[in-house]
Amino acid sequence: MLVVRNCFTAKPGSASKLAAQMKEAAAAAKIPHYRVLTDLTGEFNRVILEFEVENVAGFEAQLKEYGSNSDFRNKMKGYTDLYVTGHREILQIA
Repeated sequence: MLVVRNCFTAKPGSASKLAAQMKEAAAAAKIPHYRVLTDLTGEFNRVILEFEVENVAGFEAQLKEYGSNSDFRNKMKGYTDLYVTGHREILQIA
């Protein structure tokens, strides 16, 4: 089992908008067991979309699904305007 974290540093004043958009998009994509996290300490304006996948092949299949899911793509419109930088972490559950 893997945990995937898509981590973003939002523009000042945009973290709550980005978090709300991530929640709507994850629901539209039917991502199982996802959660959206925001900073309490550490770097400011962080928004993280976290979810689990069985393996890397499952993650790749999800990426392909996102490309063809028009509802998900509509929910994600404009999200790149809300953040400064981002990265992805894929972690194995021990």
